[in-house]
Amino acid sequence: MEAQEPIRVVIAEDEELILHNLVKKINTMDPIFQIVATAQDGKSALDLVEQYNCDLIITDVQMPIWNGLELIKQVHLRFPHMKKVIISGFNDFEYAREALRHEVTEYLLKPVKTHELEQVLARIKLLVGNERGLLKMNDLGISDHYDSSPEKIVEMVQLYFKKNFHQELNLEAISKQYNFNSSYLTKLFIKHTGEPPSKYLISLRINEAKYLLANDKALPVKEVGERVGYPDQYYFSRIFRQVTGFTPREFRQHALGLQHS
Repeated sequence: MEAQEPIRVVIAEDEELILHNLVKKINTMDPIFQIVATAQDGKSALDLVEQYNCDLIITDVQMPIWNGLELIKQVHLRFPHMKKVIISGFNDFEYAREALRHEVTEYLLKPVKTHELEQVLARIKLLVGNERGLLKMNDLGISDHYDSSPEKIVEMVQLYFKKNFHQELNLEAISKQYNFNSSYLTKLFIKHTGEPPSKYLISLRINEAKYLLANDKALPVKEVGERVGYPDQYYFSRIFRQVTGFTPREFRQHALGLQHS
């Protein structure tokens, strides 16, 4: 059996003793989990996630600069493929509900019990392994998808979009990989996600654009559009306004105003 690639992990926890214990536990549980960096605030953690191209973020809720919920929100917008585990010392449904809005994979309570952490890591290992297998099938251009279930095909298309949304994508060409026409693939997508693939792709792109506009004020709007797959600035601005109700410049001004309020 082919060995699974390491799962790269960043841990964000401002209490040094808890951070040390988490690192020690994970290192002894499964060598596939490779802790590449740790941070004691959410902002530093996001920088590390980007630097190391991570697969998993484990974060406490209460931290300086950015708390864990803000970190999870930014990771969800910037790196939608990443798995996210949030740890809270508060048995509070509101924290869990807010975390789930940003597709948190798991939610643990302090003090973290060893057997619960083991179960969480086992589930994440399985999820990551499955997704990597699907991506590998895509990258190899395997076309015999007639044995795949409709759910698996939709999942593969979603993963392909997440990996390539910054490029020009052609639904007809993607459909041909699965021996379908684009209208049939669209029907499958709507049935299993509730929205057409075009809307799903727009959401990925606009979420990334919102992140760039709010966090890199020196980046020109035209370049933001190019980075998210819209080389035509006017078309980018029109789509952005349709989705958010703001032009990109208005959104940036609003976001910067909130940061300084």
